[in-house]
Amino acid sequence: MTDEFRTHDGLTLRYWSWAGSPAGALPPVVLLHGFAAHARLNWEGPGVVEALVAQGRRVYALDARGHGDSDKPHGDTYYGESLMARDVRLLIDRIGAERVHVAGYSMGAVVALLAAADDTRISRLVVGGIGAGAVEVGGLDTRAMPPELVSAALTAEDAADVPERTRGFRVLADVSGSDRFALAAQIRSVHRGALPLDRIKVPTLVLAGEGDPLAIRPGVLADAIAGAELTVLPGDHLTVVRDPGFAGSITRFLAED
Repeated sequence: MTDEFRTHDGLTLRYWSWAGSPAGALPPVVLLHGFAAHARLNWEGPGVVEALVAQGRRVYALDARGHGDSDKPHGDTYYGESLMARDVRLLIDRIGAERVHVAGYSMGAVVALLAAADDTRISRLVVGGIGAGAVEVGGLDTRAMPPELVSAALTAEDAADVPERTRGFRVLADVSGSDRFALAAQIRSVHRGALPLDRIKVPTLVLAGEGDPLAIRPGVLADAIAGAELTVLPGDHLTVVRDPGFAGSITRFLAED
């Protein structure tokens, strides 16, 4: 099932929902995808949605602004994880939940952290695909993915001219059918500055691939969040989501209230 809502700045965002049968007593789960992906690619494809629904969970997955079936303006002022966190709060308003569990991957993990720091309705949290960069540079690890280089790769006329270092982002955007100019606006607006990790008081799981250059030293992030747990799985930034332990780790951690 799909539905949509309007943001405070006039965008229409699409979200997907699935209901377990019978619906359990645990809170609904909100899933936030990564950069250049979309809700179904990041969560339905790897089996996370199926695993949660099998537990009787109600699941919501948002296509972030600039991604999937949501609006894709090209102006930088429409982007940044702080605005996306505001969108998450609107989604929670929309579904009328008093409490939710949230899982975010990569860009979505940064959004999840920002949302959880301010919204007391988020009672359990999973953040995947990020590591020490969330502590040391304040979000996605721009040391591994310099915004100006990624933006140039996304907006180049010919993919053959894209340097190998950033070619993967161009390939992912092309394969997923993304609006490259919307993605470039997001990467130029990527969150910078300290994340409010000290304000996150809910049970949190940090989940990372052992070969993920965007999630190096994930223990640094886990140590920065009070009581957080850490799980490291085989794989890199793109392949870890296909490891069976990825969906399993999320569903096990979110099986508690």
